[in-house]
Amino acid sequence: MCIYESSSPFAPATAAHFPSSLTSLPVRDRLRTTRRRNRAQILAVCFLGELSMKTNYLAILVAAIAYWLLGGVWYAALFAKSWMALENLSEAQIKSANPVLPYIITFVLNLLIAYVLSQIILWRNATTAGRGAAVGVILWIGFIGPITFTTYMYELRPKELFAINQFYPLAGLVLMGAILGAWKKKTA
Repeated sequence: MCIYESSSPFAPATAAHFPSSLTSLPVRDRLRTTRRRNRAQILAVCFLGELSMKTNYLAILVAAIAYWLLGGVWYAALFAKSWMALENLSEAQIKSANPVLPYIITFVLNLLIAYVLSQIILWRNATTAGRGAAVGVILWIGFIGPITFTTYMYELRPKELFAINQFYPLAGLVLMGAILGAWKKKTA
């Protein structure tokens, strides 16, 4: 049983927040007992337990597949020639690379990204496609964009290459966020 089941970790404790073993104590003693416990541990158990029950693994799989397919369209159809030119790659170099392993690793990593994104979407209660997509945009603007732009800037890499390589994760996070936000898990 979760000791602290509030929608906000900063909400005041009420009788509903205590396990039945503590409800027989006066309110003052219940508060003291709860304060003695490690609040971070209590919140983590409650938070992670709630999220793991709501995780929609089918939506995660579909989101990872969608991101993987977007990568194929992005780099093979939309930006293949300009990307190869900016990376100074030839057709021979591309054909000599392992044809299977990068796709498998990419898909496994896409599953990881989709899982973590789904947990953030659950945590933020982004229950629509728009809100899920917004979470993806915020993550890109706050983390991926600035970190990778800094790297590109110091490596003196072209801005066009940044646009091709880094707007792909932006589009992917928006796509996955929309899927994960919109897809409601059926309750049994």
